[in-house]
Amino acid sequence: METFPPRRHRHDDNTSYSVYTECTATRPSQFGFMMTGKICAADISPSMARQHTARSRSTTMTTQLTVSLAQTSVTRDPQENLRTARRFIQQAVARETDLIVFPEMFMALPQKGISLTAVAEPIDGPFVSALSAMAAEHRVAIICGIWQTVQGDAQRAANVVIAIAPDGALLARYNKVHLFDALSIRESDLMLGGDTPPPVFTLKGIVLGIAICYDLRFPELFRNLALRGAEAVLVPSAWYAGTMKEEHWLTLLQARAIENTMYVCGANLCGPAFAARTTIFDPFGVMLAGSGEGEALVTSQILHARIREVREKLPSLSHIRLNVFND
Repeated sequence: METFPPRRHRHDDNTSYSVYTECTATRPSQFGFMMTGKICAADISPSMARQHTARSRSTTMTTQLTVSLAQTSVTRDPQENLRTARRFIQQAVARETDLIVFPEMFMALPQKGISLTAVAEPIDGPFVSALSAMAAEHRVAIICGIWQTVQGDAQRAANVVIAIAPDGALLARYNKVHLFDALSIRESDLMLGGDTPPPVFTLKGIVLGIAICYDLRFPELFRNLALRGAEAVLVPSAWYAGTMKEEHWLTLLQARAIENTMYVCGANLCGPAFAARTTIFDPFGVMLAGSGEGEALVTSQILHARIREVREKLPSLSHIRLNVFND
């Protein structure tokens, strides 16, 4: 496992944070789940921004979620990728992980000249069913990128990330909104983009949101999630390598964390074509854990006490004045 050189950070509360790749915690015996309603950006009022401090105070200080991000290569064979998933899940469970996140496109790597419909499945197809069985077997939540079939479109598939509860039930689904049509790549030729904001849901008392890869370049998506209550956003990605691409990846992850005072966890693919550098940033922009170029399992904790601390000291979400900018 490759890691960044050790670095230490110190905060006002004298708590030290290190760049590391493994962190364990006591695993509570009960899980809590709650789906929250979808709210479009146009529905967000200034009063929503002022609710965050009160919402943070109402949650117990001991609430925490142990998250593991799987940085792995992916093949064109869904069955081989499922075997990889099982291997990473076993490693994550050994670290007492509550939630494991796999990258975008984990179901199968796109093959040039072959439609994604060749591997795409319904949401209740064999691939998701196998992941659900693993979640229930190991009592761990799973987030993973898949290709979902689109009725009436024989050429394209939906680029979807699913969240599965520890009992194997489907917890959330998000169809990537922003398709990467840039730098000689045209995702819209292969994929059908979504037209609804990502869902927010609660796992062990932490409100989570989902974004996918290129969504990182659109801060309004993350602000929408933050104003709907998200305290951490998980970003499964297939972020390609290239000139300044690694720098963009890390900078954007950190920026989204800082500007929304929330955890941002980017799980990326590795291999010759991809930037790797799977990383977790805390609500103040501190890098908590990260990987290098090779296969890795990056683990850290999402602490409600830390979210509360940062949002009380830096209450920027409650200072938003949408009325100034909205007609």
